Amino acid sequence: MMNVQIDIPEALLPFASPKDAREKLVRNAMIIFPFIQDETISYGRAAEILSLRKMELIELYGSLGLPYFHQTKEELEEDLQNIKSVMRQSL
Repeated sequence: MMNVQIDIPEALLPFASPKDAREKLVRNAMIIFPFIQDETISYGRAAEILSLRKMELIELYGSLGLPYFHQTKEELEEDLQNIKSVMRQSL
């Protein structure tokens, strides 16, 4: 671990100082989340950085209301139709 000094609004200070290991993990997971979303790093790499298994990280984000899948319902339905089409062609 390394200590890093950052500038934050004073009102944010109570939220930036974790009280226990879980709060520290959540803080660090939230710091890294935007880099997962923009595909700078994968969930697997983020999990490694946080010393977690990938599934543990996915579950942590889920408990915080952050989805693993970032597809709209329409995109998901389109993918399902494509899969069904491929399956029919392979029969």
